[in-house]
Parts: sequence; C-alpha cells; structure tokens
Amino acid sequence: MSRIHALLASLLLAAAAPTWAQQQAEPAQGQAWSSLSAPQQQLLGRFQGQWDSLPPLRQQALARGASRWLSMTPEQRGSARERFQTWQKLPPEQRAQIRERWQRFQSLTPEQQRAVRQNFRYFSRLPPQQRAQLRQRWLGATPQQRQQMLQHQREQRLQRGR
Repeated sequence: MSRIHALLASLLLAAAAPTWAQQQAEPAQGQAWSSLSAPQQQLLGRFQGQWDSLPPLRQQALARGASRWLSMTPEQRGSARERFQTWQKLPPEQRAQIRERWQRFQSLTPEQQRAVRQNFRYFSRLPPQQRAQLRQRWLGATPQQRQQMLQHQREQRLQRGR
C-alpha cells in the first residue's frame, strides 16, 4: 500500500508543478494539516511530518491535487498514472520545454487559450498524413511565412462564421 501512496504523491507533485511555478502578487496562505479531510491526509501521508515546512503554494497545490485525485474514477486514475509514467520517462530537457510551453499558454488571455484549444482539436481530427504534411510545412516555413499561415487561418475562420 505504501508504494501506491508514493506513486500517488508523486503524481500529485507532478500535477502541482505548474501551480508552484506561478508567481503571485499576494503572499499565499498555508493550509493546516488538520484542515485536510481524512482521505486527503491518508493520500498525502508521506508529507505529514514536513507539511508545516512546505511553502504555502505547495500545500495548496497538494491539497487541490489530492481532492482532484479522490474525485477521479478508476479509469481516470489509470489514465493519470499512465501520463505520469510517460512524463517520468521524458528527458529533463523535454520536460523543461513542456513546462515553458505550459507557462506561455497560461500567460495567454482566455480567448487566446480557447483559440489554441480549438486549433489543437482541429489539427488532431485531421488524417495522419495531412497532419504530417502540415507539420512539415510549418517546420520548413520562415517566421514571416508562419505569420501569413496564421493570418490565412484566421481569415478562413472568420469567413466560416466562427
């Protein structure tokens, strides 16, 4: 059972990483161990002895992560475990690149985030061959050509009434 808790705690730490990276203007309030529910305390048991020494943002992130984990279905937990294992296998440089992209995404306005998600869904629905062609075209383009491609896509979207 302790291996499962260690894995879950590791999953929670990975899920909380983007939150830790955020800088907040106001100092964060810590969360008392006693304010956690019994299931949260059980899940985060390995942190009990050091809880008070954790930065407040980490405490909050771990508490939110534990709540999220506890609300997942077994299928969702399995999927989360798989994503974490995939994450752990990535080279440190690739993890850093993903974190940077996540931070850039987080800095976008909600409207820009919606557009990125919409474009991702559109791209992922394309047949694999067409995705590969578009990817190669994008990678081979100059920054100016990329801007033109993006502008063309915006114009097409407006014409379709989106």
